[in-house]
Amino acid sequence: MSENTSASGGYLRPTNPAPAEDLDLDVILQGACKGITGLEGSLVRPRWQAIVPNIPPQDTNWAAIGVSQKPSDTYVAEIHDGEGDGETTLIRNESMSGMASFYGPACQANASLFRDGLFIAQNREQLQGHGIELVSVGDLTRAPELIKNLWYDRCDVPFEVRRAVTRTYSVLNLLSAEGTVTSGALNNSFQT
Repeated sequence: MSENTSASGGYLRPTNPAPAEDLDLDVILQGACKGITGLEGSLVRPRWQAIVPNIPPQDTNWAAIGVSQKPSDTYVAEIHDGEGDGETTLIRNESMSGMASFYGPACQANASLFRDGLFIAQNREQLQGHGIELVSVGDLTRAPELIKNLWYDRCDVPFEVRRAVTRTYSVLNLLSAEGTVTSGALNNSFQT
């Protein structure tokens, strides 16, 4: 494998750990939902799973949570640090729109707990520890679901969170250059 620096040419990969994505992000959101509502951990599930488990009985309170959209800011900050060999850090602000769906006889009560609990500073601190900030929580929507000829009571809570994604690349300092600078009628050579 070739060296992952600007000296090698070609594509660069980040040198720092990636932000939480996929299952890691689901686990963070699952922890927030579980902690705020008091639902048992096994009853707060990722919205989408490769192998779909059986749904709990109709009289069981449970939830499904996940991010469905991640719009990002159009522009990024690209900051070069000239210390040592040098490196460039890219910073992008990223929103994450998600949905928490609560099921069972207390679905509306649990949805309300989740909505309101997200606004408590101590609860938000848990997300902030992962670099995630609360932006908004939408209206609760009651949306019963017909499953196997039974109505399962459901209440949906849309939410939006935001984070700064930071990726560092080994873009090395430019140590020397040779060339010619032409300005109008002047032709000056330089070397550093």
